[in-house]
Amino acid sequence: MGVSSVLFTVTAVAAACCHSTVTVYETDSNTLPVENDISTSAALTTNAEFVPTTTENTPPLPSAPSLGSSGLVVPGIDAEFPSGIDCSHFPSDYGAVRAEWLSLGGWIGLQMTPNYKPGDSVISFISTGIMGDICAANSFCSYACPAGYQKSQWPTAQGDIGQSIGGLYCNNNGKLELSNPELSKKLCITGTGEVKVKNTTGKNIPICRTDYPGTESETVPLDTQPNQEYELTCPDANKYFHWRGAATSAQYYINPSGTSVGDACRWNEGGSNMGNWAPVNLGVGKGSTGETYISMFQNAPTNPDGKLDYNIEIIGDVSSKCEYRRGTFYNNGAASPGGCTVLVTGIA
Repeated sequence: MGVSSVLFTVTAVAAACCHSTVTVYETDSNTLPVENDISTSAALTTNAEFVPTTTENTPPLPSAPSLGSSGLVVPGIDAEFPSGIDCSHFPSDYGAVRAEWLSLGGWIGLQMTPNYKPGDSVISFISTGIMGDICAANSFCSYACPAGYQKSQWPTAQGDIGQSIGGLYCNNNGKLELSNPELSKKLCITGTGEVKVKNTTGKNIPICRTDYPGTESETVPLDTQPNQEYELTCPDANKYFHWRGAATSAQYYINPSGTSVGDACRWNEGGSNMGNWAPVNLGVGKGSTGETYISMFQNAPTNPDGKLDYNIEIIGDVSSKCEYRRGTFYNNGAASPGGCTVLVTGIA
């Protein structure tokens, strides 16, 4: 019996014009189709290098709900976050998405920084929270956002030996503060809108983004459902986090079909094929000079021999044909053990 095929079609858009679509479907055929129902009405001209990822206030009522990229209502996504809310309150009413499976009070990462004071240039001591910990005083508390959005908050001060730190700051009075109000006072901001994913298989497929800047664990969830389309958040290097002056991109862990988010979007165990052991990584980013790159490769550091139970293809107006079929990567039809990277030249 043949392995189920999944076509992972990634598409990109010109600003405020077109969009990219990732289509995922099942078949018993070993050959992926080359024709897909996607828009090609606009071209995106890009030119950039892909950079792998390495006060007590009464809160105002959030604004009217907005639609997320999957068409679901996202309460409070457009509301500005008022510093001064108790750290015990997870800000889902301001667009943040709870991650209950991590047992961190809904947060996706906790970084305790007892020696940090606002205005410090670096942070020298960081203790990472574990299951059962809470967002407590003198900590940075990181959160997930809906599909198509990404967190906006991280401090200017980062780890003195290169660690990244992100999230809202829980001050010594036990109140949440914006750590990056200059970027946005909204907790979640949009990506470029240039990459989408559509799952047309009969099972869910969790795609988990690294919490960066933050604990750098794969705890940002996107649980794609059959016959649904979502935006895969693509950061713009000119508008998002820089590590020691260098632009960064988003890295995703692609898990086996039918996996629960609770098993997929967390640190997992060797042999599980899930979480940080997921077989395949996907990197997306728009560089500082405007080019959008999409990269797909084996998760070699932890799972060099792992395989997914479906196939993946990046299609559209891209620089080359990049596929993952039956556990092997192909670049323009030739086996490519190192994976493949495509430049988006129009609709991808």
